[in-house]
Amino acid sequence: MSQTITFEGSGPVRAGHELPVVRLTAWLRQHAPEVSPLDIRQFNGGQSNPTYRLDTPGKSYVLRRKPGGPVLKGAHAVEREHRVISALYAAGFPVPAPLILCEDEAVIGSTFMVMEMVEGRIFWTPTLPDLTPDQRAAHFDALNATIARLHSLDIQALGLEDYGRPGAFFARQIQRWSRQYQEDDLAGRDPNMDRLVAWLPENMPEDDGAACVVHGDFRADNLIFAPDSAEVRAVLDWELSTLGHPMGDFTYHLMMYRLPPSMIGGFAGADLTALGIPSEADYLAAYCERMGRAPPRSHELRFYMAFNMFRLAAIFHGIKGRIARGTAASAHAQTMADNLPALAALAWAQTETTS
Repeated sequence: MSQTITFEGSGPVRAGHELPVVRLTAWLRQHAPEVSPLDIRQFNGGQSNPTYRLDTPGKSYVLRRKPGGPVLKGAHAVEREHRVISALYAAGFPVPAPLILCEDEAVIGSTFMVMEMVEGRIFWTPTLPDLTPDQRAAHFDALNATIARLHSLDIQALGLEDYGRPGAFFARQIQRWSRQYQEDDLAGRDPNMDRLVAWLPENMPEDDGAACVVHGDFRADNLIFAPDSAEVRAVLDWELSTLGHPMGDFTYHLMMYRLPPSMIGGFAGADLTALGIPSEADYLAAYCERMGRAPPRSHELRFYMAFNMFRLAAIFHGIKGRIARGTAASAHAQTMADNLPALAALAWAQTETTS
């Protein structure tokens, strides 16, 4: 049976994720002296890359690292996160201020980055409880406006024209996630995933050449809001970012309408009108209006939803593999792995829907 996933705050560093405090402190005193001395705690999120809170007498920082042990090729790219955050911060987009990147694995055993910690409110439940319907509507509009703003940024002005390969986004993504799924023998196989590996390449919409910076995991719990308003102070977790198609990134975000509450970021079945949450169609229309794009046609939306659920299922499959290898970063990793069969089945169901 699937279980609901919740992530709240930070706690003691979990077994297997300890940092070599003496070496880390010595390195930081040399390269970022404002960060030491340290009190170190681990955030309960950080599904892929372990993430820590570093407290000093005057300020708090966040350290994000690659997990220890063997990792799949191209995964856990902390150095890419540092690069994109640095570019976006310079452009005035809401991200944490990047401080420093360390690629010397001798320091803590893997590449890591340090950034300033942004204070504010994170909503771990996608329906944004404790808000009034009017407040909730404003926060959803801010989510929509923020991802549209990201997709509207000029790649060359950001200096990110080589951050990925524009064009053929879906073909490359399907190939990447199919390969990671198929090569992770320890995580096993799923029949619906196998069906999607075959279906997706045959049902891709025509590529219109649109390209932008895509976040790759845009959802409410990866944003920090102001404590008392819908102002977005920071977008977090850029590990999956690249250059890609804006509609592919937005429809990943749109999955929240179709994922059940037992899966991360989902609220399918909720009373949207009572909550003040716009309908899926209205939310999609608002994004398209902001972007000056025509809404996707039904067969295109069917593909986008199947593709994104497949991609998320492939991520869950990777987490299942990391559990088998003993390198899973999150305290909730087993729950996500347990949700894999249901998510893969839901992904395949998108190929047959008429909505």
